[in-house]
Amino acid sequence: MKSILRNFVTACVCLVAGGAVAAPNMTGRASVNVTSDTAATAKNMAMAEARRQIVRDVLGQYSDTSQLDLLLKDAPDNDLTYLITSSSIDNEQQSATTYSANITMTLERVAAQNWLNDNGIPNWLGDSASADRTLVFVNLANGLGDWVNLQSIARNDGIEMYTRRISGPQVVVEIPASNRSAFTASVAAGGWRYADMDGTLRLWRQQ
Repeated sequence: MKSILRNFVTACVCLVAGGAVAAPNMTGRASVNVTSDTAATAKNMAMAEARRQIVRDVLGQYSDTSQLDLLLKDAPDNDLTYLITSSSIDNEQQSATTYSANITMTLERVAAQNWLNDNGIPNWLGDSASADRTLVFVNLANGLGDWVNLQSIARNDGIEMYTRRISGPQVVVEIPASNRSAFTASVAAGGWRYADMDGTLRLWRQQ
């Protein structure tokens, strides 16, 4: 089965669509509460903690999270700092040794995509759908069988699926936006689960 799936992935032609694009959401928020020997040290530690959490939360929407977690485990703080284009702080509180706040940061998409690519992390930050299509990120946990099942569901409903990219068990497809409701209803009835992700869909099959 692995050999069949590998051949299928190699043979797949990835289609690129033009038109108006919807940018990925690159902003995240983290609440931190850190205690150290001084307030200044606690704040520095809190900012580093928030930065790492936000990078994980934001990029985890558009990449393989298991590989991202491994990368973040050993990633230097300076590498992550270069990914941030803006930040803000609210509800800031501190004592002689403690710092807490709600921190919001926005990542620079191209820098984040280059960082993931340079470290060999499959990602879809470069993918966007035209205005009349919905982008769908599919996790094929059960390999080729899941892919055949999903294609069968779409075909039975007369819904066109346009393959954009395949990377291991992750597939990116497009469907007509007008068929979104019918598609989600059909996949749910077929044992799949889905989640809305800022207008795109994340799809995986129940075990």
